Amino acid sequence: MNFKAKLSAIALMLPLAACNVIDSASINQQSENSYRQVVQQARSKNVVDNSSPTAQRIRRVYQRLLPHAKAANQTGQQFNWELTVIRSDELNAWAMPGGKMAVYTGIVEKLKLSDDETAAIIGHEMTHALLEHSKKEANRSVGIGIGAQLGASILTAATGVDGQLINTGVGLATDLGLNKPFSRKAEREADLGGLRLMAQAGYDPRAAVTVWEKMNRMNDNNNMANKILSTHPTNNERIQLIRNELPNVMPIYEQARRGGASVRTDSPSAPTAKKPTRRRR
Repeated sequence: MNFKAKLSAIALMLPLAACNVIDSASINQQSENSYRQVVQQARSKNVVDNSSPTAQRIRRVYQRLLPHAKAANQTGQQFNWELTVIRSDELNAWAMPGGKMAVYTGIVEKLKLSDDETAAIIGHEMTHALLEHSKKEANRSVGIGIGAQLGASILTAATGVDGQLINTGVGLATDLGLNKPFSRKAEREADLGGLRLMAQAGYDPRAAVTVWEKMNRMNDNNNMANKILSTHPTNNERIQLIRNELPNVMPIYEQARRGGASVRTDSPSAPTAKKPTRRRR
């Protein structure tokens, strides 16, 4: 997913290039500093949304997923999870290292996402943070001798911005042979991890399929050229991956539902009970 964050976030991360190995604590701290700048910039433009019905829905879904994300954290570092809802037509959501997240209202409103589908988006991004994809991408870049691309690698892994937009000096052969497959692998891991998180929270994992079906209707991401050049798997690849995983996560979802997971307000199977009215005689 594309994120047009200000490039000042990269500048705060570039000093890490001097290290051969970027540790979790360091990258999480750098991420928090960058996140503060991004949020402040959004506030200055009056695009931080705390009150709209869409923002409230996003936050409700996020809060229900959060305990499961916290329980899944095996990084050795406590995350200071944080979510900012940004009022924008952009189809976007992202997570920085350490659990710093943003969801754009456009992805919910333009795709007309249900709560289940919104959970698929948020769970996917949470998994990026939990599996430390940004740190792995940054360390990998350093390890293969492209430290100059470190800032781009961090931002690409965290937010989906194509590193070529930031650093055009990396050759196409290196890009295709090294960075792209790793990014696809990370996206697949995030898809699968997101399924598990949403199932644990009582959101229907089948909704992840409909998210990418809706994405398909918005753009053609399934031709061979896109498959080779994209940092992400094609939408159809993701749909098939998710369908293959459903038998593993549906029992988790059913158990969460039986265990009393809170009912979603957009669920047609969960009408609001009405109190009987007493007739006066």
